[in-house]
Amino acid sequence: MVAAVCMINVDLGKEIGVRRDLSMFEGVKELLHLFGEYDFLVIIKAGDLRQVNYIVDKIREIDGVSATKTIIGAEEEE
Repeated sequence: MVAAVCMINVDLGKEIGVRRDLSMFEGVKELLHLFGEYDFLVIIKAGDLRQVNYIVDKIREIDGVSATKTIIGAEEEE
């Protein structure tokens, strides 16, 4: 199991739709709406790095997502 944290910037006024779309991803285990530099923080857990990459690519395709920054966990979980 690979864990990742994805910090997301969203276009002004698109937060509700982006939150709804993010909550539907199977690998998204936690979703936090933030104040500050980023609008959302998503905890992703997937079977391997390729699945994490797929999820992040799909997040970037959401209408209203303007930027992402992803940090991958250093160790795989069992």
